[in-house]
Amino acid sequence: MTPETQNVEWKRSWRDEYLAWVCGFANAQGGVLKIGKNDRGEVVGVTGVLSLMEDIPNKARSLLGIVVEVNLKSNDAGLEYVEIVVEPHANPISYRGRVHYRSGSTKQVLEGAALTRFLLEKHGRSWDDVALPGVSLADLDGRILDEYRHRGVESQRLPPQALNESDESVIERLRLRDGAHLKRAAVLLFHPEPHRFFMEASVKIGAFRGAELLYQDVIEGDLFTQVDRVMDRTPSTRAASCRTTTSTAWKPSPCRAQP
Repeated sequence: MTPETQNVEWKRSWRDEYLAWVCGFANAQGGVLKIGKNDRGEVVGVTGVLSLMEDIPNKARSLLGIVVEVNLKSNDAGLEYVEIVVEPHANPISYRGRVHYRSGSTKQVLEGAALTRFLLEKHGRSWDDVALPGVSLADLDGRILDEYRHRGVESQRLPPQALNESDESVIERLRLRDGAHLKRAAVLLFHPEPHRFFMEASVKIGAFRGAELLYQDVIEGDLFTQVDRVMDRTPSTRAASCRTTTSTAWKPSPCRAQP
């Protein structure tokens, strides 16, 4: 008996609303929806088999815009069930205007940021690769771009002649422009206040003694500044969580900005 997993779902009988599960499989890794099995995966049989064999593929095509494979199966006792085999799809699939997604053994409705991220990934793009209208090269901080060039040359990741490269050339070389607009990544890297555009563009750090919070701060600014300040303000940094534990009394770094 195959348990319900990321790719397997059981239903005792068919309802048209289960097209949402088909949609979820299509948007994720694909899967098999088995009609005529109970919650334990036992075959209980299904009625109206001939109708289901015709209706399910037609409804999947008309309501989801996809073709599914529908197979009639039976167990040793002769009880019949229907298997709906769903292939993963490169393009987003929606059911009645909502995007469903198979996650683990559950079906999720994608909304908000999760939906945006999903749609971008389906089209081969990431969040930071999207254009941000309203921001120009003049809005970026030339000092940050200068620092980027110097750090690149010092680390030998850029040739010495990069020091004479124009800001526009840096943006073009890093592919931080989409047509006439800068991408979000350009703002995160080189704008002095990216948090004005993205509320999430900051780092929260804290120091703990056991469960006691000794100190916390929010670091804002361009990404280079954020990394530098985080490293300056955490005497012991765990990369996964920026959570610091010390065995002695901890004092904030003297470089910490005072309110």
